[in-house]
Amino acid sequence: MHLSSPRAQGDWRLSAQRPLRVALATVLVFSAFNPTPPRPKTVVAFGDSLTAGYGLRPREALPVVLRRRLREDGYDATVLNAGVSGDTTQKGLSRLRGVEALKPDLVILELGGNDMLNGVDPKLTKTNLDRIIVQLRSSGARVLLAGMRATPGSLSEVDGRHFDKLFPALAAKHSLPFYPFILDGVLGDPKLVLWGGLHPNREGVRRIVDRIAPIVEKALDAGGSETAG
Repeated sequence: MHLSSPRAQGDWRLSAQRPLRVALATVLVFSAFNPTPPRPKTVVAFGDSLTAGYGLRPREALPVVLRRRLREDGYDATVLNAGVSGDTTQKGLSRLRGVEALKPDLVILELGGNDMLNGVDPKLTKTNLDRIIVQLRSSGARVLLAGMRATPGSLSEVDGRHFDKLFPALAAKHSLPFYPFILDGVLGDPKLVLWGGLHPNREGVRRIVDRIAPIVEKALDAGGSETAG
């Protein structure tokens, strides 16, 4: 019977381990040069009929058009439509858990217009929006606030001024990315609105997206999670 020496056995073990080490090193090098790609960003458009796409085909609604724009600009992002026609800030509060369940990276908050049209006290609108913002940020989502302005005759002169000021005040309080007026450049232009004058047509939606997309993209670039402040 031939017995190998301890040294010979050690040499054999080292030889057997070499292929494993080489394979392991190859995997590590490959992983270093091929990192796991980042997951797509989830944007939730949380609003009323202006978000939902009142009077438009589904593919013409603001969230769908915005999603196309983001992808054209190189952003791997999904934009979900959480708009409900007729929603007030109070109704928005009742839907908040459903929005949080979507695990958004960014929420475009567009509520308050129906409060104004229904004569809701601007103080209540501000309180409701403040609660929505705090809860969304506590869940880890960034919030982009889209503002609204009082239409003539919808509120008293005093309440109208208070309503117009509540959006920039909330954006400043919470240091939010802010689009001051969701219908900027659209309201009052008959070529960009549906009959009745309050809702954008498909060309009006494109105008809104052209103006808000850079702010959305900047918010996505900022990344990171939020905590209520």
